[in-house]
Amino acid sequence: MTDLATVKAAARKAGFARRKPLFEAATAAQAGYLSEVLAGYRAVPLSGFMPIKTEIDPRPAMAEAAAHGPVGVPVIIDAAKPLRFSRWTPDAVLVGGRFGAQIPQVEDFFDPEIVIVPLLAFDRRGGRLGYGGGFYDRTLEQLRARRATLAIGFAFAGQEVDDLPLEPTDQPLDMIVTETGVIEVAAKRG
Repeated sequence: MTDLATVKAAARKAGFARRKPLFEAATAAQAGYLSEVLAGYRAVPLSGFMPIKTEIDPRPAMAEAAAHGPVGVPVIIDAAKPLRFSRWTPDAVLVGGRFGAQIPQVEDFFDPEIVIVPLLAFDRRGGRLGYGGGFYDRTLEQLRARRATLAIGFAFAGQEVDDLPLEPTDQPLDMIVTETGVIEVAAKRG
């Protein structure tokens, strides 16, 4: 394992430990600010995510957005491949996908212009630490090569850290939304 891989593994372990009590103390209003942000993008195709483990739950905001335009959820097609996004509605029949995330039983793929991204840790410069599979990094790189794509990190405020072990291939977030407010990304990473 390289030094950076060791540092990232330790940061992921710390991220899971930091997120667990935040998840356990979460209230039903955790997606309120996300709903407010998405209200400014009515009818813009977007993707949320089906929460796994101790992730913050975006589904209330996704349900509101689905009343105005297409909303999808990520589908893992294969390891080392970009995600695909299948249309989701609050009443969609879901089945188990890879890594425990629920996905729509009926596949209806589209490209979102907004991607709500789960994470283990974030910083105010738009850095994000995920689970290590690189799925969102590959996907955002591919989507951004086609057209402007807004990446919104959605997390508990307590998942913020001062510094993250990042690589050049890590795709930056454009904004972070937490249960306590909206964080505009202060500066792009260099």
